Amino acid sequence: MNFDKENYTVEELTLENETIRFRAYRNLIYVDKPVNEAYQQMNIFVPEIYFEGGSMNGYTLKTVPVFMPNSVGGYMPGETEEPGYTRFGQKKLNSVFRALQHGYMVASPAIRGRSQRSDEGIFTGKAPACIVDYKAAVRYLHYFADELPGDENKIITNGTSAGGALSSLMGAAGNHPDYEPYLEGIGAAKAGDDIFAASCYCPITNLDHGDMAYEWQFSGVNEYHRMNMKMDEGGRPFFTPEDGVMTDVQIGASQAEASMFPAYLNSLGLTDENGRTLKLDAQGEGSFKEYVKAVVLASAQRALSEGMDVSDKKWLTVENGKAAAMDFSEYVKDITRMKTAPAFDSLDMDSPENNLFGTENTDYCHFTGYSMENSTCNGTMADEKIVRMLNPMNYIDDPKARTAKYWRIRHGECDRDTSLAISAILAVKLKSAGCSVDYHAPWNTPHSGDYDLDELFAWIDSICK
Repeated sequence: MNFDKENYTVEELTLENETIRFRAYRNLIYVDKPVNEAYQQMNIFVPEIYFEGGSMNGYTLKTVPVFMPNSVGGYMPGETEEPGYTRFGQKKLNSVFRALQHGYMVASPAIRGRSQRSDEGIFTGKAPACIVDYKAAVRYLHYFADELPGDENKIITNGTSAGGALSSLMGAAGNHPDYEPYLEGIGAAKAGDDIFAASCYCPITNLDHGDMAYEWQFSGVNEYHRMNMKMDEGGRPFFTPEDGVMTDVQIGASQAEASMFPAYLNSLGLTDENGRTLKLDAQGEGSFKEYVKAVVLASAQRALSEGMDVSDKKWLTVENGKAAAMDFSEYVKDITRMKTAPAFDSLDMDSPENNLFGTENTDYCHFTGYSMENSTCNGTMADEKIVRMLNPMNYIDDPKARTAKYWRIRHGECDRDTSLAISAILAVKLKSAGCSVDYHAPWNTPHSGDYDLDELFAWIDSICK
């Protein structure tokens, strides 16, 4: 682990009639004892104008913030990214290109994921490897701050889906000692891993309560509709539709999980901006549900204000140009269920999250009490501490954690990959802890990220300048 400031290339890239000129430091190993070197390295890109004494958008060589996106999806390994197009061949400039174009320094780390194993057959990317690697990459930036360009006190993480969850963990659990043994094990730098701000698109987080939240939202909707991703012979993804109805066992799991959610929600002691307690009764009704409905109505109102046609949403009541009310059950039927119950800790232990919580020698584990007790495959239970380490809710008000002050959370209004309740709970908890939170559910937006980079960068500028 070192940083050689003379080991770089100066490059120019033109895409979509847009040109960026930047200095690239590639393949920086960010730990002293890598387990998988290819996935414990980082690329750093800096607009070349800064090294010529110039400025961009009011930033200079030492004041430019560090935009730190991760490429993790589904808790699979995330590779370092290059400025260019978005993944899967879309003709859309990626966040690395756009951030350099805007004037930011970009640090793009590779991160281990749940599928990886050593030549000896040992699994090397199970939890908490993903968050430990992200923290180690941040420690590298802090450790070499005097030699690196940019302002390492202004690191902004960014990710989508599981990557959004990792960004939320980076924001919540800065410097917490729970992670120290794992960081020491890979030879992470002796520095802090706290960040300035977290950008989280549709974070698949709070996994140990995600099943409850999903069934609270989708309870009574037994039909599911989803797209299954497969890979062609050239390694390119394609999707095939699957429609079905949950089995009696799955419907029973849905009812059981939904009935457990109110107790969990009430245990959090959440309050809104006006000091009103957010809670649910045994039937899942109450002020928290009204809060979630208000999030959807705010999304509809923004859509109306931007001139969008929302007349096809029969669950939405519009009066005098205002989103006045909604029928929550009809809204849920409209966006449709995607996952069968339990959504994350599958009874037959075949979900990506079951795979995440495996061990060095076990590929899949349960991570909730309900699924462990009702396992159909004699599954084993994940380590309770490791499950805790993957949930940012456990660290937001922990005095041993340095939680980021600034947060931007986006969860699409029709996103079905996790319950809207999950992001709402995260946002409310952060606000109660005194954090500045920009939270919104963009209208008619499915599970996706980086779709509003201009707005994201405007937010970054507003907190950095």
